[in-house]
Amino acid sequence: MKSVEFENLALTRELFGHQNNNLDKICEAFDVKINSRGNSLLINGDSQNITLAEKMLHQFYELMEKNFCFSDADFDAAINTIKKNNHTHLKDIFLTNIHKTVKNKPITPRNQAQQKYAEAILKNDILFSIGPAGTGKTYIAMALAMAAFSRGEVKKIILTRPAVEAGETLGFLPGDLAQKINPYLRPLYDALYDMMEVEKAKSLIEQDIIEIAPLAFMRGRTLNNAFILLDEAQNTTSEQMKMFLTRIGYGSKTIITGDITQTDLPLKKKSGLVEAKSILTKIKGIEFIYFSKDDVVRHKLVSDIIGAYEKKQERK
Repeated sequence: MKSVEFENLALTRELFGHQNNNLDKICEAFDVKINSRGNSLLINGDSQNITLAEKMLHQFYELMEKNFCFSDADFDAAINTIKKNNHTHLKDIFLTNIHKTVKNKPITPRNQAQQKYAEAILKNDILFSIGPAGTGKTYIAMALAMAAFSRGEVKKIILTRPAVEAGETLGFLPGDLAQKINPYLRPLYDALYDMMEVEKAKSLIEQDIIEIAPLAFMRGRTLNNAFILLDEAQNTTSEQMKMFLTRIGYGSKTIITGDITQTDLPLKKKSGLVEAKSILTKIKGIEFIYFSKDDVVRHKLVSDIIGAYEKKQERK
């Protein structure tokens, strides 16, 4: 049994959550029982679990003292981080300000994997990020691209992804070429508009300072002084990946993201991302970062779903 007390009653109420919802999450995550009264707590359970629950509460309270405004997703991510590594200091992760959303909310890593990823992007000219959906691969890269542009480190942002998935062609879709391609690029627009006013983003797109285009549009070009993000790279062919990587010019930084478990290419086509993983790992200046289902920062069920599919694959 451990008694815990916090000084600031207003912060304490926010920490505990509406109807002690956050305390309930801690109880479930660390297998403890918590009784609250005012700004005091009584934690019951195994001594090691009590220590973890107390660490989570104290570290998150310290974040709030530094004016950290958190969402439910942030709180869930912090719990998972402490569970995964009890030596983690949450402030080292959540106070790492990468950029800001259009609503002026700081964009920060939500776990150690994202923190390592952000540091690797800053350090390398070419970085491959491989892992399941929901781990923040695209969003963190996009935030760092916006930050680099705002600091004047690059003159252009290029966001691209394969426009043809599952071996299909675009001809059957209605509309002109732009209208046919747009659904495949929608996730990139969504992330962009989360970090920049829509009108400002459209203006930069019109000026060709921010370019959102299918991968095929990169052929024959040299991409200098740009921050380049290739998303959904598991759906590139070997030829497309080689073409893309050989476009990179001076003063550019390139991030390639993908989930090799969700390749939509025809069976006889080898993923360019899978091939790159096997042949480029020893080149100096190129780094590979890997995420797992434990690094998912979406709804908890997403991680559980990914785990279920992994188990099915293992049984095969």
